[in-house]
Amino acid sequence: MKYRLFGKTGVKVSELCLGTMTFGRYTSKDDSFAVMDRFSEQGGNFLDTANIYNSGASEEILGQWLKGQQRDEYFIATKVRFPTGNGPNSSGLTRKHILQSVKESLKRLGTDYIDLLQVHAWDPLTPVSQTMRALNSLVESGLVRYIGASNFRAWQLALSLNDSRMGGLEEFSSLQPQYNLLTRATEYELIPLCSAEDIAVLPWSPLKGGLLSGKYLKGKKPENDETRIWENVRKGGAAPWEQNEDYVWSVVNAVRKVAEETGKTPSQVALNWLLSKKGVTSPIIGARNLSQLEENLGSAGWKLSREHMGILDEASNLFVSYPYDEESEEQQNYGRKN
Repeated sequence: MKYRLFGKTGVKVSELCLGTMTFGRYTSKDDSFAVMDRFSEQGGNFLDTANIYNSGASEEILGQWLKGQQRDEYFIATKVRFPTGNGPNSSGLTRKHILQSVKESLKRLGTDYIDLLQVHAWDPLTPVSQTMRALNSLVESGLVRYIGASNFRAWQLALSLNDSRMGGLEEFSSLQPQYNLLTRATEYELIPLCSAEDIAVLPWSPLKGGLLSGKYLKGKKPENDETRIWENVRKGGAAPWEQNEDYVWSVVNAVRKVAEETGKTPSQVALNWLLSKKGVTSPIIGARNLSQLEENLGSAGWKLSREHMGILDEASNLFVSYPYDEESEEQQNYGRKN
């Protein structure tokens, strides 16, 4: 596995990040250890979790595995924001909740520091200045090395960056947005902003919850396969292709077509497309077992041709209007191209 610079920090992380959301729920402790062992053997040094994943079980399992490893060889990311209890102050990005959550995460992870602490989503009730100062204090204390954001809109990320600069505080080094062949609105503002600011981009749900894996077929309801798609359907929700169905299946079919022509699996094609997109640092892959991990690891070490990238780009293009359409793009560049 190759390594990429983590934004402008100078730190190098593996081009694939292992997401641990299934650990302690769909994946047992022993199977989780096997997945992390294999990921590490292949050069993976970047692992992502969150304090709310399976009520903390994900952090605990990751922490137990870390005890048998050389801690400094790994880049460990976790998150804070969502409820960790039933109290009125058990959620949000307040100084109180952030500091308490980090204390608890460090205990579950069994480590002295967190490499990357990410705010899991925007908090509309807490002033951004309070959040950024709380995060800065954690970096200055040595409990956290770097900070990042997740699920932010472009104006929220820009506002946070500006607040940090105005106060001489630590800035966000990364953004974890949803980004995949079926979620390309991320490209309108977020990716350009991150590229301009040299912020690492860590796409979550690169396979759109398994939809881009090619295992779902048009007209056939998902079976009980312990995926997020099945869980949502079981609870009475709609399958993700029931909205904008023609678009979804045209993208899935394009992925299948490229997979057949390249001798790869649909999952590997969808992940490789992300790895080839400008601004992307490390897509976050999930794996309930070794078989899924091996397939996802097969997305690295090769590159889609320009022709195949074009097929996927064309099939997944979204209709856009001003100020994101082609005419507006030409206006922005008029007279300024190299």
